[in-house]
Parts: sequence; C-alpha cells; structure tokens
Amino acid sequence: MSGTLQVRDHLLSELETGVRTGEALIRKIRPEDWGFRPQDNFRSLLELVHHFVLIPASDLAIMQEKSEGEVGSIEGSLSGVEDPERLATTFRQNFEAYKAYILSLSEEDYLNRSTKAFYMEHGHLQVQWQIETVTHVFHHRSQIYNYLKQLGHEVSFFMLYA
Repeated sequence: MSGTLQVRDHLLSELETGVRTGEALIRKIRPEDWGFRPQDNFRSLLELVHHFVLIPASDLAIMQEKSEGEVGSIEGSLSGVEDPERLATTFRQNFEAYKAYILSLSEEDYLNRSTKAFYMEHGHLQVQWQIETVTHVFHHRSQIYNYLKQLGHEVSFFMLYA
C-alpha cells in the first residue's frame, strides 16, 4: 500500500475515533439537556448535536459539489429528532457513507481531484476535504464534551480516546 493510502486510512481511523466517542457522548444526553445553551450566541445542545451528527453527510455533499439547497436539506434532516440512540445511529451511518466515498477514490483522484463548495471561490483537493472533515468532527466533539461537563455529566478526558 502506498504512503498516500496509508495516510488516508489513518485519517479515516482518526475520524472513526471521533465518531465512536461522539456516539458515546450523545448517548449520555438526557431529555432535559437538549435546551442547554451556554451563552445566548451559542447553539443549544440539540442544535449542536444535530450539526455534529450531520458533519459526515453534509461534508460529503459539499465535497461532491452538491448545491446549497441539497446541503441545506441534509442539514435540516434531523429536525425534531431528540432520541440519542437514533442520533448516534445516524452519525454512524453518515460516517460509513463518507468512508465508502473516500475509499472509492483512486489515489490519483484522492490527491489531485479538486471540488468546489457552493460557498467558495476556489476548490479543495479530496485529501484536503478529508482533513477538514476530521478537524470539523473533533472541534464539535469537544464542544459537546464541554456542554456535558457544564451540565454535570460524568465525562472524562479518557473517554475521548476509548
């Protein structure tokens, strides 16, 4: 296996860690937690979790050059969903679809195929989009962890890597 494909697989493994540990965080949420908002200019926990769960699906749509409307449809697809198990399952399904796409790319396409998001002037390579997705998931996983800490949940740093 080439070094490029090894890096691709390492990034997928890191993303899977973010998904697995994110699922565990989501499963800790109680019904009374959903409305929590640390400050007026922050998302509620429900809004944050919806965004988090949809990252693999929305980032995949963006890297496949879907329209603003198509991405918006994905981002609104969890409206009204508050069941932690359903949200965790959806997160896993979105990750698996994202992973299948990344693995379907030839090494040439992975390194050199550029796609442009509807909101950008210039495109990014597929490898760059993958890095963006990994950082996006870990950024919001951290936010959820902090929200749960503020709500008094028993969470520890160690669970983020279990």
